[in-house]
Amino acid sequence: MNSSVLEPRQASAARLLVIEDQKKMLRTLERGLTDEGYTTVAATDFETGLRQALSESIDAVVLDLMLPGRSGLELLAELRQAGFKKPVLILTARDSVDDRVLALDSGADDYLVKPFAFAELLARLRALLRRDSSRETVLKAGDLRMDLISGDVLRGGEPIELTNREFDLLEFLLRNKNSNVTRDMIARAVWRESNGSMTNVIDVYINLLRKKVEVADRQQMIVTVRGVGYSLRGE
Repeated sequence: MNSSVLEPRQASAARLLVIEDQKKMLRTLERGLTDEGYTTVAATDFETGLRQALSESIDAVVLDLMLPGRSGLELLAELRQAGFKKPVLILTARDSVDDRVLALDSGADDYLVKPFAFAELLARLRALLRRDSSRETVLKAGDLRMDLISGDVLRGGEPIELTNREFDLLEFLLRNKNSNVTRDMIARAVWRESNGSMTNVIDVYINLLRKKVEVADRQQMIVTVRGVGYSLRGE
């Protein structure tokens, strides 16, 4: 990455899975976390939450214990048995010491009782993500490789020079590869903006990124999804 560029680097937001069956609470959590620049994936039941946790690129889970059918505690146990190592924060109305001990002994990393202060939830998530040693430091899609520690970006072994903002944008696309992302999601995660005024700026940066990342005679990686936004495709 070009170290002479003066644009400020911004920490890329994590991708959070929120498993909560109360739709009003789920919408509140999604809105608040998105406003803070996080990318959120939502589930309202055991099966959906389990599938998304194990099949998508997730950095942390916010899990309610009182789910319909099978409980959040059972979900937590299955995740750990399946080798899921990302942080799990329990968010529940259950406030007894026994409930806390059982959840932590079952593999939870933290426990927050409802009602809660949203600022505390954010602080706890930041702490969990900081100490998560399993978070990926190398992101890949096809022959595209990004090293988050060194800042090196390669395609087919050839180095790509990016500005800081281009780097942040590509990191966000890689963390959400094979998923459609809207311009609003990009604005919140990369620019920390939450209004529609960033549309043209985002389109310009996508085009700049394409010129550097795309290679002639190879499959296009950054595609436009009509009526939605963009998607970075690759295994």
